Amino acid sequence: MLDLSFIHLSAFYELTALVVLAAALGFIGVLLRQPMIVSFIAVGVVAGPSALNIVQSHEHIELLAELGIAVLLFLVGLKLDLKLIRTLGPVALATGLGQVAFTSAIGFLLGKMLGLDTVTSLYVAVALTFSSTIIIVKLLSDKREVDSLHGRIAVGFLIVQDLVVVLAMMVLSALGIGAQSGGTHSALAQIGSVMLYGLIMLAFVLVFIRYMATPLVSRIARSKELLITFAIGWATLLAAIGSQLGFSKELGGLLAGISLASTPFREAIVARLASLRDFLLLFFFIALGTQLDLSLLGSQVFPALILSLFVLIGNPIIVMVIMGLMGYRKRTGFLAGLTVAQISEFSLIFMAMGLTLGHVSADSLGLVTLVGLITIAMSVYMITYSHGLYNKLEHWLGVFEREKPFREEALESQPSSEQAYDVILFGLGRYGKALAHYLQKEGFKLLAVDFNPDEVRRWRNDGHLVMYGDASDPAFVNDLPLQGVKWVVSAMPQHDLGVTHEDPRLALIDGLKQQHYSGGIAISTQHQHDQPLLEEKGATLVLMPFHDAAERAVERVKAATPTSAHLEVNNEKI
Repeated sequence: MLDLSFIHLSAFYELTALVVLAAALGFIGVLLRQPMIVSFIAVGVVAGPSALNIVQSHEHIELLAELGIAVLLFLVGLKLDLKLIRTLGPVALATGLGQVAFTSAIGFLLGKMLGLDTVTSLYVAVALTFSSTIIIVKLLSDKREVDSLHGRIAVGFLIVQDLVVVLAMMVLSALGIGAQSGGTHSALAQIGSVMLYGLIMLAFVLVFIRYMATPLVSRIARSKELLITFAIGWATLLAAIGSQLGFSKELGGLLAGISLASTPFREAIVARLASLRDFLLLFFFIALGTQLDLSLLGSQVFPALILSLFVLIGNPIIVMVIMGLMGYRKRTGFLAGLTVAQISEFSLIFMAMGLTLGHVSADSLGLVTLVGLITIAMSVYMITYSHGLYNKLEHWLGVFEREKPFREEALESQPSSEQAYDVILFGLGRYGKALAHYLQKEGFKLLAVDFNPDEVRRWRNDGHLVMYGDASDPAFVNDLPLQGVKWVVSAMPQHDLGVTHEDPRLALIDGLKQQHYSGGIAISTQHQHDQPLLEEKGATLVLMPFHDAAERAVERVKAATPTSAHLEVNNEKI
């Protein structure tokens, strides 16, 4: 057997072995076209006690994992603002609390049917309600869907779930303290103090946003290095304060991001911290994988399969029902519902706390661990291939949509289909807005489309014609006013077609073909190797922003270059 004992001589050797193993398994995952998260969880399992047993310096891994969590939720918070929270608050609250309530009730009944005792059934039922904010946000970020309507709703009710997690952990912790103190008074005092601290911290963040955020960050931003150092320090500081006061580090990091979301530098911070986030999150997934003790799982296969099917199918259905009743379309409900088709790392922590308090056995911890392994792995694929999965199931999902989905229709306020447009432009990011400006300057009648509700509102308030919509939705493309349109232009967020399994640009091309659209299709990409595939799929013109900008810049430099005669005259003058 291979002797790996030398790795444990130093934490540096250990971390090196983990990073090399992650690179190797990640490369295999890319060759097999598997989501990277699955590869990283596999690294944790292989490096854990059930296989190579590489991980011994658990405190170092946990530290890096906690930093990754703080940075991830900080970046999520940067994309949120108070207007968004006010807009999506009701649906996030209703969906989050509704899902927790129904999942707990049904999970409890399933636990009793599987022969679990009452206390264990209650613990398992509560554990099944938690979904992994970290995994979901990472997947949505990879798919560029955090800013979509279903992504924002999902982040909203995941935050509600996190609050429930915090409350559940507080109750358990308080019960433990109360048991040691000899009464329920200490438990109630513990819960009350945490709630009081929460209100104080929220008030501080609101004051910081109102009076300090923009002036402070404007001064710090004069140095790019200092800006990034401040951002990481601020994220970890609020995460640490939140943890110390009894909340989760996730909520602290999220509040740190929200506190800077109104500043004009948030996009710069997001761009510079994205790579650091991805690297640090590797250790979160390694830490998660090492917690999966395979020796505890053998006797729990059948009940774990039953509970896993409930989480994978039942949880999304619960979300779809609630969102349908609240006036959202079946597609939005389906895509948001898939985000709760797994249990969280907090489910394992919750069960471990119950084990420590003597409420549940090691077998029940093994049961929830196996459910976690199954649901996390399966839900990663379900979310990664969500649009294709929806297309296959769309026919059976009509029951989850009202005859008039009034909330989503209120977002759209579509321009009249009787109007004629020269160009329909998808994507209102920096490149899309620049394209829109120059197209309108050249006299083209333009209709813009974006899936970010806030961007649609801003564009409409500026007096432009705009629609809310998702290029990946065939039904939306079917309703586009294509009559007389000369060009459909995609300036949507960039994906690498060699890695991404689903791409809205390809879905847009397919949707236009199905509508027998005869005009031009222009698709932007940052990857030159995407050009042959895009042209093969039907793109009339492939735009490469950096390449095109460089070519245009050279033309301008050439046109502005003085002639040799002019240079000679200038030399004589000198």
